[in-house]
Formats: sequence, C-alpha cells, structure tokens
Amino acid sequence: MSKLRLCFVKEGPAVYLSHLDLLRTFQRVFLRAGIALRHSQGFHPHPLLTLALPLPLGQASSCEVLDFETNSEEDAAALPERLSAVMPAGIRAVDCWMPEKPLRELALLQAEVTFCYDQGTPPACWQGLEALWGRESLIIQKRTKRKALADVDLRPMLREAVPVREAGEELTFRVTVQAQEPGLNPALLAEAVRLYAPALAPDFVRVRRLALLDKTGKAFR
Repeated sequence: MSKLRLCFVKEGPAVYLSHLDLLRTFQRVFLRAGIALRHSQGFHPHPLLTLALPLPLGQASSCEVLDFETNSEEDAAALPERLSAVMPAGIRAVDCWMPEKPLRELALLQAEVTFCYDQGTPPACWQGLEALWGRESLIIQKRTKRKALADVDLRPMLREAVPVREAGEELTFRVTVQAQEPGLNPALLAEAVRLYAPALAPDFVRVRRLALLDKTGKAFR
C-alpha cells in the first residue's frame, strides 16, 4: 500500500471541470493507468482521493495537489509520466511524493492575477491598485454556503501583491493569500476594486495558481 501526493497542472479546457468532475476524471485516469486505488470501508465504498483546496471554476493552476492511496507499492518517481499518458487535455502530472505534512498545514497560496481591460489599462493603474492593497480593510459582500450575503474583509487574508507586467490591455500582479480557514479566492480582489476604485475595475479577470505554501512560506510538501 502507498500513500502518495500528486502535483498536477490544470489548464486549457480542463479549467471548466468542476471539483466533482475532476475527482471522477482521476478515478478513470488511475483505472486506465492500471493503478488500483484503495477504497473506504462500509456500505458505500469510494476511492481514497482528496483534492487540496478545490480550484474555482475557470481558474488555471500549475500546482494542484491530490492525495491518494493505492493497494500496492508504487514508484512515485515514475507515476507522473505514467498518469499523464492517459490524462485528458489540460491536465498533466508533474511530480509525486510521499506526503510530508497533513493538508491542514497548507496555509498560503501564490497566484498570478491578470486584470483585462477592453479599452486598455486606465492611467496610473499600478499606483491606484497599490494604494488599494495598502488599505487597512477591504470589506466586500460575499455569498456564504447558505447563499446568504455576508461582509468579508479581504485585507487580513492578502499577504502580498506585487506588480509583474503590463502589456497592452492586461495588467498582471502576483499575490500571496491565505489558503484556508478562511481562504481568499484571488479573483475576489476584482470585487474590491469595483467597490473601492471603480475607475480601475477590470472587464475580465484571469487567475493562475503558482505555488502552495506552508505557514513559513516554504513549498508545501
């Protein structure tokens, strides 16, 4: 039996796979690769697969993490190539290892956020956004799991926002945000811009996760 952690890329058409669809996809991927997954016990056994921090629909990632258990000993180093050979378009395994820390210790995530402007980036956009990120609070309304609206302050969950590039109608910055309990979806930063600096509000937002980190800022393993 092996307990392993897989790191994979999710991009292209795969960004529109929901959390449940992605789990079902991986069940088929392991079956095609000839890897027998360990199942839970009880009346309704299911494969022991756990996705860390399910990715919001439409977002891409270079660092998604899947924990899984197999019925036999597997060579972790060989698994990425073996699994990638039978994965659908947009999903690619890049690494596999034995977990070093429990998922509850995943504390931070880094992402690249791109604001897209149909008419080109507004004047002094960088300066305006930097001033916004420096506010003491960024309170927006967000729907809870019960579909009710609640006030949420994004500022304590935003650890860093660094300009990366400006090209044509796009402006990109790299953020480090709190990952869980509670976590911040980087796309919500655009909602704060629409509320506090509407002249800088983007017409579209793209997000790509770059790294998952522990509380010390080191790569989560």
